[in-house]
Amino acid sequence: MFPEYRDLMTQLKTSDRHFVHLFDQHNELDQKIKNMEAGNPPATHEEIETLKKQKLLLKDQLNAYLKKVSEKA
Repeated sequence: MFPEYRDLMTQLKTSDRHFVHLFDQHNELDQKIKNMEAGNPPATHEEIETLKKQKLLLKDQLNAYLKKVSEKA
């Protein structure tokens, strides 16, 4: 995710609580979606799609945050 910001992401993971919070939420949703798609726990298509939309929103927020921080640097 976001290879152009790889170094910045590494830095922010150790120094920016807001970034870490967004990043962790995104990863948790990603894992939850993978588990649900595998049937653990069982979920409806609608439930999975709702989580995917939440994950995409977080990804957009992460991207916007990375752009903002990189412009300040």
